[in-house]
Amino acid sequence: MNKVVLVEDIKSKGQAVAYIRVSTVEQNDGRQREALSKYPIDKWFSEKISGKDTNRPQLQAMLEYIREGDTVYVEEFSRLGRSTMDLLQIVQEIEHKGAKLISLKENFDTSTPAGKLQMTMLAAIAEFERFMILERQREGIALAKRAGKYKGRKKIDIPDIGRHYNRYIHREVTKVQLAKELNISRNTMDKLFEKYRQEQGV
Repeated sequence: MNKVVLVEDIKSKGQAVAYIRVSTVEQNDGRQREALSKYPIDKWFSEKISGKDTNRPQLQAMLEYIREGDTVYVEEFSRLGRSTMDLLQIVQEIEHKGAKLISLKENFDTSTPAGKLQMTMLAAIAEFERFMILERQREGIALAKRAGKYKGRKKIDIPDIGRHYNRYIHREVTKVQLAKELNISRNTMDKLFEKYRQEQGV
């Protein structure tokens, strides 16, 4: 008797992608590799760099690599994000690609109802952190103005940001390459892209 093959059985699955990070060259990533080796990892991204460093080449390479249907594995949240806001932004970028994130220590899976609830909580905490940072900035600016030392921040504007966004979407250039080309930080470029998406309703 022939076995009936369901569509779900033959549907291609995404890749399992692992990201591991240790803070210094002297540290060993063996513990993280061992924890993640329980899963059939197709692609590994590893770097030895402080979590406080905004320039994490392997993290950016991983975010550029993943595609729809992929699953990103990390041993714990602290390996991925520098703060709640940073973590939330990275998780959202992973989801925007159509991939999902699994963090072993926190038992976190963005594809599950519990994971979606955790995402909502992360967003709330990140919003609170953002509010506190802005509040401290406002207080600092007020003090600087009273002391006559505040000059303000020069506004960064890229007139043809839509063209650059389309280049990125069509994989003609990576975010790292584009930020270098435009002589702006990766964080600034992400903000310009987010502003463009909101304005265009993308």
